[in-house]
Amino acid sequence: MTKKLIITAAVTGAVHTPSMSQYLPVTKEQIIDDAVKACEAGASVVHIHARDPKTGRPTSSLELMGEIVSGIKKRSDVIVCITTGGQLGMSLEERLAAVPAFQPELASCNAGSVNFVLQPAAAKIANPKFDWEIPFLEGTYDLVFANTYKGLEYYITTMNQYGTLPEFEVYDVGMINNIAFFIRKGIAKKPVYIQFVMGILGGIPATIENLAFLVKTAKEQIGDFKWSVAAAGKAQFPLVTAALGMGGNVRVGLEDNLYVKPGVLAKSSAEHVDLVRNIAEGLGIDVATPAEARQILNLKGLEKVGF
Repeated sequence: MTKKLIITAAVTGAVHTPSMSQYLPVTKEQIIDDAVKACEAGASVVHIHARDPKTGRPTSSLELMGEIVSGIKKRSDVIVCITTGGQLGMSLEERLAAVPAFQPELASCNAGSVNFVLQPAAAKIANPKFDWEIPFLEGTYDLVFANTYKGLEYYITTMNQYGTLPEFEVYDVGMINNIAFFIRKGIAKKPVYIQFVMGILGGIPATIENLAFLVKTAKEQIGDFKWSVAAAGKAQFPLVTAALGMGGNVRVGLEDNLYVKPGVLAKSSAEHVDLVRNIAEGLGIDVATPAEARQILNLKGLEKVGF
């Protein structure tokens, strides 16, 4: 099959707070709608977090996650990638619980520990909608997003058990060595799927030179792999456009960037998908359907999920 582009839409995440954008989806209905619209716009994968519908705060509630992913499945054949990042500060068990519960085709697997700092964003919120927002953002100034080798092995083996492909989230170049270690140990299976996440304060800066370096290093350390790139904020579209020229896949959506262009808030993740699809098609790159993306990533299929 001719190489086709996999577009992932990360629709809400656990980084942005409701005060940052009125369009950030927080209720299950809003998250489902945003995911379905993103698929209709051209996304073959949606990356899903759950939020408390009353406060918009990220939550590990399996009940809410189940309602969201089953609601998406009823309306779309899009690939659902369930987060195991959850909310900063959750325990490993809380973060991974959705995998045995829902047995998704794809789940995020953070490839190493990182200082995941959101504190500067607190100064930009003059009148927070909810009292949790400022303390949540400021608290990241003294937080390590921990993903130890023991934890990684637990994540990967659990995903293997349920036929879920790990999407390795790589925030810095050293995490590639972590993945290579688990391949050598026989736990991670090639070809692995890597999401390079760039521009997080504490991780690798979002530059085209650094993206090229990440891809080069992964080729040297791993060899056979598939990859995508996500970039925070205003770096999103320059980096995903570079990835198109390098043969990679891309992630867009409101989790990573609240704007569709400078000073203009995106009303949905579908707006991001529309934009990147148009760029890709202008370059002569065809966009993968969910069925084609399943074939590219060798996923188990929608009929084998647990939701």
